[in-house]
Amino acid sequence: MMMKRYIKLCLLAVILLGTSCDHLDTRLDTQDTDETIGTGYSALFGFGYAPYSFLHSGFYTLDGNLFAAATDEAENTDPGSDAQLFNLGAISPYVNPDNPYSNNYNGIRAANYFLENSEDYKERLKLNRDTISESAQWQYQLDVLDIGWLRAESRVLRAYFYFDLVKRYGGVPLVTKVLNYGENTHLPRNSYDDIIDFIVREVDAVKDDLQEDWKEYDAGRDGRFTRGAALALKSRALLYAASPLNNPDNDLEKWRKTAKAAYDLISLDQYGFHPDYGSLFLGDNSTWSSETILAVRLGGNNDLEKLNYPIGTPGGASGVTPSHNLAEAYEYLGTPDADNPYANRDPRFSATIVHNNSTWNDRTMEIWPRGSDDPANLNTSRTGYYLKKFLNPSLNLTQDEKELHSWIVFRYAEIILNYAEAMNEAYGPDNDNGYGLSARQAINQLRGRTGVGMPDVVAANQTEMRGRIKHERQVELAFEDHRYWDLLRWKDAETVLNQPLKGIRIIRTGSTFNYQVVEVESRTFHAPRMYRYPVPIVEINKSQGVLTQNEGWE
Repeated sequence: MMMKRYIKLCLLAVILLGTSCDHLDTRLDTQDTDETIGTGYSALFGFGYAPYSFLHSGFYTLDGNLFAAATDEAENTDPGSDAQLFNLGAISPYVNPDNPYSNNYNGIRAANYFLENSEDYKERLKLNRDTISESAQWQYQLDVLDIGWLRAESRVLRAYFYFDLVKRYGGVPLVTKVLNYGENTHLPRNSYDDIIDFIVREVDAVKDDLQEDWKEYDAGRDGRFTRGAALALKSRALLYAASPLNNPDNDLEKWRKTAKAAYDLISLDQYGFHPDYGSLFLGDNSTWSSETILAVRLGGNNDLEKLNYPIGTPGGASGVTPSHNLAEAYEYLGTPDADNPYANRDPRFSATIVHNNSTWNDRTMEIWPRGSDDPANLNTSRTGYYLKKFLNPSLNLTQDEKELHSWIVFRYAEIILNYAEAMNEAYGPDNDNGYGLSARQAINQLRGRTGVGMPDVVAANQTEMRGRIKHERQVELAFEDHRYWDLLRWKDAETVLNQPLKGIRIIRTGSTFNYQVVEVESRTFHAPRMYRYPVPIVEINKSQGVLTQNEGWE
């Protein structure tokens, strides 16, 4: 009796509240739930939306903040932050502050449950409701369409959760049904390629059954997966699978498939570049822009501003602060100014990073001794920079002012970058393979768009173009939770993440400033084991050893 009650409570917690019981022990007593679905069509919609509760925002991945502080992009102002476990190479099967293993399997279980219990949805939608009147018949047809979309979306959501697992852990158990009480739940790992193949099959199977554009159909439902978002997932998954970490023999067919997947999305001609890079990530723009393919809406809040406004701004905590490693990656647009190293830079720099003597939050930043942002003050930036990207400017935090925030999961610029990388690897920088867009042309589109206006890349061959594309991803996608995974899949992490994190020390003399590059801290990345996360020891213990550990973490 107690076990039966526990299982029912787990089901309610997992599906409705998003909490975790036992991620893979999916033996559920679903009798009461089945009865609920059978007698109320509203419950059917509830279970259809349930998998979305496990789709997380990247704003709060690590230390309740951005993951960037675990990369060469940034430093967390708090020296005791969880990011330091990555920076010291100290994560383990017992301690890993970025551990979405259980959350993703709960999302997978929610999707599996809805798919299994909605096969007869057309009949269930008729139960206990008027389907005779003209208006009721119309509503019934709309509900049929919506549940059909939700079923397709659940398959893509399930694929998304598997990608979130496989990029961290490599191969994981592939579960495509609800495991009932008495079934074996001690499952071995499927291979990395098994999971990627599953993701691709699922997207291909349902892409034409998804809504094309929720903004046009019903703006209130925007934020659900569309055909474009499903194709974006396929593009990203194939890109990772084709990369050196997962394609050590450099099978060019994998790169060709990746290029085709990105091209399929580009050729929809549905998405484009936002005209102002910095404003894309603010307020309504992050959801309504033609560049946004999928975003997680978070509503009005000021959490990100409280975490990351400079400590010199009332209510700010400094939080995640950009590194000089990132700052120096932004190219000059024109002639460098010896007296101001931040003048004439790629416009994406000033849209992303707050630097000394710039205006931010209606004041001039004074990141020098005895200035208002004196690095000697408690909780000021250790790098000499502050974050601007994503942060709505000039919120009065002491009066609890709020603004809209949405985490962009997929955007058009990423797809162009995916396409450029895959085309360069498969065909070289200038062969368009009949698509009408070469790798060079794609990267120049990105750089030359309105609001950025950077000159065309100079790259004489495939190797040079590879470096240019890597650089472009670094600056274009900064703080969007791509950098760490890019360094892993390129097998570049052992080089980049073992370098010291750098900052700037600023000396003011009258009205002039002298900028000195300093080492903020040393960093450690243990290769090869850190190219995969350790499987949480609790999950291995639950499986009674059937689930094996990744190499180097035993």
